[in-house]
Amino acid sequence: MSGAAVETPTRTEVVALSGNPRKGSRTLLVARTLAERVADRAGLTGPVTEVELADVASQLFSPEAPDADRAAATVAGAAVVVVATPVYKASYTGLLKAFVDRYPGGGLKGTLVVPVTVSASPAHAFVAEHLLRPLLVELGALAPTRPFAVTESQLGDLDDLAARWADEAGPLVAALLGTPIPEKRTS
Repeated sequence: MSGAAVETPTRTEVVALSGNPRKGSRTLLVARTLAERVADRAGLTGPVTEVELADVASQLFSPEAPDADRAAATVAGAAVVVVATPVYKASYTGLLKAFVDRYPGGGLKGTLVVPVTVSASPAHAFVAEHLLRPLLVELGALAPTRPFAVTESQLGDLDDLAARWADEAGPLVAALLGTPIPEKRTS
């Protein structure tokens, strides 16, 4: 983060981070949906905080970057961060990379992260596991669950896919955070 003093936000339980360069993207929808399901299944009660990197893109290479610094502090201070990116050229976005480059080594130490990708092709499912997860772990984040990879053709089933994923991963997240594991919901 830049050298300017940053106001430390109160600890946020769950953050939905979108690395899409467009505001209001499907990537944000996926991040928010999965973050809400994870929070529910992990017994986390606070609201999900959204961080859209499109909002701070113009500051990422600027020495004075109060909004980007606040976004970085919010992410680093969260208990769980759902980090979502569209797949561009078989990788995460440059915008996401520029944002995480603001952190020093270990800048996400102790933060539980869920790598998420949204792609046009199922062939790009590897990006979450083999590119995005290592990037986050390099910063000290913990990525104890399998990533969540969704294709554009699956977005119509997003609620069901996210719920099934969270049913599997939520108890592990709860155990790692020391929160009581809620009873599995039946709908």
